[in-house]
Amino acid sequence: MSNSIAAIHVAKKQLGLDEDTYRGKLRLITGKTSTKDMSEAERQQVLAVFRNEGFAPVGAARREGGRQKLAGKFAKKLQALWIAAYNLGIVRDRDDAALESFIKRQTGIERERWLRHADDASKVIDALKVWMAREGGVDWSSAGMHPQSYMRATGYKIAAAQWAILSPGDRNGMWQAIVAIVGGSVLDRHLDDQQWIRVMNAFGERIRSRKAGA
Repeated sequence: MSNSIAAIHVAKKQLGLDEDTYRGKLRLITGKTSTKDMSEAERQQVLAVFRNEGFAPVGAARREGGRQKLAGKFAKKLQALWIAAYNLGIVRDRDDAALESFIKRQTGIERERWLRHADDASKVIDALKVWMAREGGVDWSSAGMHPQSYMRATGYKIAAAQWAILSPGDRNGMWQAIVAIVGGSVLDRHLDDQQWIRVMNAFGERIRSRKAGA
């Protein structure tokens, strides 16, 4: 048995696919229902789809300390929200393991499900957002509520909540601080995702430093 066939069989078990679902997926991806009839390129296509659905092969990338990184199409969004909560000062541990524990406590949903199934991932995302609104003051209002388009950005909503913690009532000072962090002019107040990440991380360091010194 080739390495790719063995990996597909491991993925089938890890993803909890019954035989009919498994064969249906193979047919959808390659037009074939047996890995033995596939070319190596087709098997790699199957593996790519399974990895996107949460399959984490043995030897997959691991974080410092040996813990396996989260994988799956919803992992990045969930990790981004968790790190945002960390930067708001409402999470003490930004590690994936802490995220998994929180999700299990709040929703009862196991990691394997919220990394693979859209409905479960949505429940987890909603739980995180409700918590961040309640404990961190994040305003998740819909885009239509905001007259300025920059206010629709997730980065802005989180940064505004952070600034309210750091300097309550001082909206103008927030933009002066943002300019100092990202450099250059932000007169139109439209930052890209990476710039918002820099701002959120910088504000997060200030919040954690303040809490440590309290």
